[in-house]
Amino acid sequence: MTNIILPNGEERFLTKESINLIDVAASISNSLAKEALVASINDSIVDSNFSIPTNSTVNLFTWKDDEGKNAFWHTSAHLLGAAILELYPSAKIATGPAIENGFYYDVDFENIKFTDADLKKVEDKMLLLAKQSFENVRIEVSKKDALVFFETNYNPYKLELINDLQDGTITFYQTGRFTDLCAGPHIPNTSFIKAIKLTAISGAYWRANDNNKMLTRIYGISFPKKTDLDTYLEAIEKAKKNDHRKLGKELDLFYFDEEVGMGLPLWAPKGEALRQNLIGFLRKIQSRAGYKHVASPHIGKKELYITSGHYAKYGEDSFQPIYTPAEDEAFFLKPMNCPHHCKIYSATPKSYKELPIKYAEFGTVYRYEQSGELHGLTRVRGFTQDDAHIFCRPDQLKEEFLKVVDLVNLVYSKLGFTGFNTQISLRDPSNKQKYLGTDEMWELAENAIIEATQEKGIKTTAKEGEAAFYGPKLDFMVRDAIGRKWQIGTIQVDYMMPENFDLTYIGNDNAKHRPVMIHRALFGSMERFIALLIENTGCNFPLWLAPTKIVVLPIATKYNDYCENLANKINEHFDLQIEVDTREEKIGRKIRDAETQKIPFMFVVGEQEMNSNSVSIREHGVGDIGTLILNEVMQLITEKLKV
Repeated sequence: MTNIILPNGEERFLTKESINLIDVAASISNSLAKEALVASINDSIVDSNFSIPTNSTVNLFTWKDDEGKNAFWHTSAHLLGAAILELYPSAKIATGPAIENGFYYDVDFENIKFTDADLKKVEDKMLLLAKQSFENVRIEVSKKDALVFFETNYNPYKLELINDLQDGTITFYQTGRFTDLCAGPHIPNTSFIKAIKLTAISGAYWRANDNNKMLTRIYGISFPKKTDLDTYLEAIEKAKKNDHRKLGKELDLFYFDEEVGMGLPLWAPKGEALRQNLIGFLRKIQSRAGYKHVASPHIGKKELYITSGHYAKYGEDSFQPIYTPAEDEAFFLKPMNCPHHCKIYSATPKSYKELPIKYAEFGTVYRYEQSGELHGLTRVRGFTQDDAHIFCRPDQLKEEFLKVVDLVNLVYSKLGFTGFNTQISLRDPSNKQKYLGTDEMWELAENAIIEATQEKGIKTTAKEGEAAFYGPKLDFMVRDAIGRKWQIGTIQVDYMMPENFDLTYIGNDNAKHRPVMIHRALFGSMERFIALLIENTGCNFPLWLAPTKIVVLPIATKYNDYCENLANKINEHFDLQIEVDTREEKIGRKIRDAETQKIPFMFVVGEQEMNSNSVSIREHGVGDIGTLILNEVMQLITEKLKV
């Protein structure tokens, strides 16, 4: 008899020689037995046919769960690999993982030119293979046998991967005639996959190293129902209309230029106005919450980042050192603002009565992202963080952490991000050498986050291995129109950096004590946040946020002076971004252009409006809302500017 414990604490006793996922699912309901894709046994994700030991906590995952989707797309990647080898026997497949929203496979086609035109026949082959209901069979192999297999079926990429693995840890998965090096897990069989769309191809260096060969990366997505694919493709079309790269160019917000450098955005006047509106909004909220704004340089000496730990951990993702004429003097473009804030803190002695001290900065940092990873504003090489660091006593940690959570909820609700998820990112317990600090420090920091979120009633998921190298964090994730997950804000608890920089405060016992540091960003990367904001709203911003808030439209040139005077009066009172369209165009054209530019309000002026000291008002996306005299206009603007 096998004792199974379900996540809700319910126990089930199953009498069978070997119990697997399907057996447990069937003991709950027949429908679950048909839908279960993978399971976790004591928090480890396993295949459906994995033998479950007694006294195990078992959780079942279907397509509705992230774990189920991940396995579904992992198996779909294997189908892609199988289809490629059947259609192109000389091709060499490299790696094919599930990703956040689908899957990909990197392929060396050797002398064959693979293009978008070839995707449809690969899709069709994948669907034919899926219909054959191949089981995904896990096979444990020795390192010697694994090497022999891929020497016989020559594949230099698999051989390189196997050489990096330890004997006794290697597994293959067999799906019909296709066998691949893989750790799993996979769904029970391929019949679950009913709809497939290969979405794009791109180049990708083997193992993300630009010294290696460029491979062809084929992206795809799959679903258990054709209707799910149809819904996804509709969302894709909608997302194309709101793509921040498209709207950014059309609305003259930002640009990229290869001569300036890949991943380095150029903000046009309207884009910079949008940035400053967001910065002003958050600066006001932060000041009310007790934050003091600071500024730090874009570079720092190499020794600064050695002390902080960033040099060791971010070296590969940083730009190369900047050497000065002085011997052995090197600077780096800063990858983080926190070392600079530590130095501001340590510049003068601190008393326990002064804590918490909260430093905030809209600071630009630099990371050398691989060219293949760059994507509009969502992944760039130079980005501005709305960074803040809270230096507090240990007894203040939970209270300050919860205050930041409240700040996150306030800011996101004002900007329309209500459907975000929270993730506790923890240290990987099996790879502790990746992180700085002692086990005691990590236990204190992780427990602080877990207890604070439980006290706040926040629903979270926990991910091991996602922590920063100096501490665990609470990450805030949003999904875009096609379901991709993006991290925006983060709150991190850090006992390590105060230790590295020997930060202290004088306690009420007149002795030196070590503060705890909270790293905090609400927008995260300003660039990424703006990209998601553009796509979430389609650039239909409220008046307080819009880069151009009002455009005054004279019907004829003889009303231009009145319109200019009107704009000046409004600007003197509100300091708004307001324009006057003095082009010699018909009013219908001016209105259409203002609608296309998504300007919140249009003030139309003709003879009647000039004589009555009024304006006829149109609201973007609404139409005419009436004629108002100047005092009423001021009242309308005052109301619409409220955040």
